[in-house]
Amino acid sequence: MTDAASVRVHPDALRAFVSQVYRSEGAPPEDALLAADAMVQADLWGHQSHGVLRLGWYYARLRSGAMKAVTQPTFPVDAGAIAVLDGNDGIGPVIARTAALDAIRRAKAHGIGAVSVRHSNHFGTCMFFTRMGAEAGCIMLAMTNGGPNMAPWGGLGKMIGTNPWSVAAPAGRHPPMVMDVANSGVARGKIVLAQLRRETIPPGWAIDERGRPTTDPVEGLKGFILPMAGHKGYAIGTMVDVLSGVLSGSGFLDDVRGPYVPDGRSNVGHLMIALNIAAFQPLDAFEAHMERYVETLKSARRAEGVDEIFYPGEKEVRAQETQLEQGLYLPADTLKGLDDVASQAGVTAVARG
Repeated sequence: MTDAASVRVHPDALRAFVSQVYRSEGAPPEDALLAADAMVQADLWGHQSHGVLRLGWYYARLRSGAMKAVTQPTFPVDAGAIAVLDGNDGIGPVIARTAALDAIRRAKAHGIGAVSVRHSNHFGTCMFFTRMGAEAGCIMLAMTNGGPNMAPWGGLGKMIGTNPWSVAAPAGRHPPMVMDVANSGVARGKIVLAQLRRETIPPGWAIDERGRPTTDPVEGLKGFILPMAGHKGYAIGTMVDVLSGVLSGSGFLDDVRGPYVPDGRSNVGHLMIALNIAAFQPLDAFEAHMERYVETLKSARRAEGVDEIFYPGEKEVRAQETQLEQGLYLPADTLKGLDDVASQAGVTAVARG
């Protein structure tokens, strides 16, 4: 969103700045750059709720030691097509990338690879990692649990995270087809973003502490985020928690801490599954079918007022193209937050323009 309160920044300058912040707390340069890329890429895709808006939260966890600057994952289970990875409280995107690449490696050897992850931290958008699988000729699934924001269906206690999941598949000459959704009606970060922009939130996003509908982001953050599709979103969210937290031996329900909590073990768990397409059929045949799939979707008769039909993941690619051409604009309050982090970390503030 571009408005009078938005400020233009260059993505490369933003990556360099975020990387500098991570390095100030001892993160190795490669890991710092990956963490920065995961955040900036979310902004480029138009998902500012998962972008550099979160840097202050992550930095606070680095400073407290809740998230370790040096990531040292181990594999307590290593059994052919499957593995359990212990992130040992390292940097979330570094752990998730290790798990994603390992799942892809196992899929290439066995047709399928599954890596269950324990003791990780928040890693940003799931699609940052599922696209790695699609680009390697795999269909990739990733999911994660998170800090509690939703109540059990009919309840008034925060127990369940928004618990997102993503599936990505190569689409031939088109960019990958990608689904990336939270099981809440909206990610918590979008409500935070509305608060920063001093905007109301749509009805159906959240209820207040007493269970009453609200359009006030402040009251929504104090209260509860609503699941998507009512009880169905609640059910999916709980199963993602089981697959991410219970299966891995990590935390679940309210044992998980979100990235906005500055201290204490996160206890986040993930699950990465890769399917090697070539084990099912020739990759070029699959991609040809996917090209026809995309073209068939986009050729559907359009509803009144609709100029174009998009396939899942296409809007993010368009957003990135636009923002690389016209500039990446961030809310002034987000930039102020980055300036505060720069001051605390003793690094140069990110350049504008």
